[in-house]
Amino acid sequence: MAATQGKPFELYYWSTPNGRKITVMLEELGVPYNVNFVELGKREQFTPEYTIISPQNQIPGLVDPEGPGGKTVTLFESGAILMYLGRKFGRFYPLDDEMKRIEVEKWLMWQMGDFGPILGQAHHYNLSAPVEVPYSIERFSKAVNRSYKALNARLSEVEYVAGDYSIADIAIFPWAARFERHRVDFKDYPNVKRWFEAIGPRPAVQRGMAVVKPGYVDRGGVVNPERSKTAGASSG
Repeated sequence: MAATQGKPFELYYWSTPNGRKITVMLEELGVPYNVNFVELGKREQFTPEYTIISPQNQIPGLVDPEGPGGKTVTLFESGAILMYLGRKFGRFYPLDDEMKRIEVEKWLMWQMGDFGPILGQAHHYNLSAPVEVPYSIERFSKAVNRSYKALNARLSEVEYVAGDYSIADIAIFPWAARFERHRVDFKDYPNVKRWFEAIGPRPAVQRGMAVVKPGYVDRGGVVNPERSKTAGASSG
């Protein structure tokens, strides 16, 4: 029998791809949660209170008041949070089929170790670096396209990255949603486009992706306005 949740989770969050992985997952699970916004631009992630939750001062963080044995559990690292929630509720993470679980974990770790970090570097050099660095832009553009090529090849074989919709898709989608910021055109990756268009309309995905601090204008990660003029960044 799947777990239930009476007391809400406490999510420490900002509207980045890593943060949105967890709002999407919580919305897919349909469990109660409170959002505690950690505004990165104001360096709120470095407060002593938040450092207790996330020693590396990164979002997201999650506190479960109804952890194993009824004890409070504190988690950091988005991949670890997704795996914890998948185990707890028995959804989007196959627990009784080792082969299926291997596929989920491979692609989840690929996102954590390759897709996310590479795209994050591309975002920085495309949009936020104080000066344009052509070498870095070219280097990370090539890396981004290698990653998309791998994802596109995988999705030529399966509907979702691990076969069935899973925490691996939930981890990858918020990063792929910023494709304009890393200068990728989905027409070059038709299988990724098909996958993206299948996941995007899911009501839980739309709700999770829409969690933004009230009154905050999402500028698409643009830090340096002068650099952003030719970056081709999305304003959303």
